[in-house]
Amino acid sequence: MIWYDLLMMELKKNQEYTVEIEGYSSDGLGVCRLDGRAVFVPRTIKGEQWRIRLVKLSAGASYAIGIELLRPSPFRTEPACPYFGRCGGCDLWHMNYEEELRFKLERVNDALRRIGKQSLQAAVIHGSDEITRYRNKAIFAVQEEKGEARFGFYRGRTHELVPVEACLIQNELNERAAAAVVRYMREHHLPAYRETDGAGLIRHVFCRRARRTADAVVCIVSAGGLGKHTQPLVSALREACPELSGIVLNVNRSRGNTVLAGDFYTLWGRAEITDEICSSRFEIAPQAFFQVNPPQAEKLYTIACDYAAADEKSLVLELYCGAGTISLALARQAGRVIGAEIVEEAVANARKNALVNGVTNVEFLCGDAGEIASSFSARALAPEVIVVDPPRKGMSEEAVRAVASMSPERIVYVSCDPATLSRDILRFSALGYGLQKVEAVDMFPRTHHVECVVLMSKM
Repeated sequence: MIWYDLLMMELKKNQEYTVEIEGYSSDGLGVCRLDGRAVFVPRTIKGEQWRIRLVKLSAGASYAIGIELLRPSPFRTEPACPYFGRCGGCDLWHMNYEEELRFKLERVNDALRRIGKQSLQAAVIHGSDEITRYRNKAIFAVQEEKGEARFGFYRGRTHELVPVEACLIQNELNERAAAAVVRYMREHHLPAYRETDGAGLIRHVFCRRARRTADAVVCIVSAGGLGKHTQPLVSALREACPELSGIVLNVNRSRGNTVLAGDFYTLWGRAEITDEICSSRFEIAPQAFFQVNPPQAEKLYTIACDYAAADEKSLVLELYCGAGTISLALARQAGRVIGAEIVEEAVANARKNALVNGVTNVEFLCGDAGEIASSFSARALAPEVIVVDPPRKGMSEEAVRAVASMSPERIVYVSCDPATLSRDILRFSALGYGLQKVEAVDMFPRTHHVECVVLMSKM
């Protein structure tokens, strides 16, 4: 640790330095170097020169704040969002969309090269046609601020509420619904839930609006029933948001961070919305997963189906299939599709969606991805193509081995995290599968998140 001690003697907390931003971290922070050490600086852009002040020095990471912009980037823009830098939602309002896409493509390729040890790079990132108001789902936290109910989002890595009036990536109806709930709470002295002691009532307002139909549902998340306030609150919501097709109450008595848990009661209309993606219709309950940016999801799934290259003779297995969105798209070209998912509610939803769309060559199994894959191998089922769409943490080593043991011709991996994707590509590489194609899709403009689709085949 001698080198580290010497380095700490050279760099001093609260000291100011003039630096050039050389690149980005995976979450969009600017990166400069001081005495060979990487320092992360929020809301800076590659190529800019800054006067910075060091605010944190540690063996793991060092951080600074920008105090004077000496040479701005031509890609810098004035943030349109007044909450940028306080709310924990968006990361990139300080750069234009061209630079945002460049950063995201660079993030993907850096992970492939550094973590995955791959020479093949993504040449394409599919940008979003809409970079504002694109989200079909909102989860607003509700708290009391100075004795008054407010709604908003948590500051990054905290449960400190940042009240908002207009979030530029949210659907406008979602904001209007949250405002109506909070307005009713103020007028009728309905208390917000307190995490510290479990007192109070209203915890969150969850909203989802369809893109291809007129459906829209508001789910009020409460620590208990609404009693005499039930119908008056329903009336207030319907008056403020005549577009609504349903209002739901979720009684969530759990202590912790889970937004939706416990019992659901339909107070008015229908609890589900119906929406369409990749020419299939889906019924989506409040607790069911559905992509927040369906037009971009269609691009993502179209690439996955193209990479799968299934035909009427193909058996395709999809692991982590969720509500079956990719499975149903694959079923239009494959002879038979089997989807697997560990969440029972999602499997039931997937089966219902297949029935609604009249798709008969797909079936859905409930179970752990690794166990399902192992059972396929034990039963000598040999899918030509295996598609995986795991959560952010990626695949377990057991699941990777089980997939490779079935010797599919092609593996299509849909990922929401370039780092875990690259780690798993390296694991598949050790088992005889080589990376053939990769494309990126921007599902979440103004944030650092980026999705990828890769094709691997036998080497």
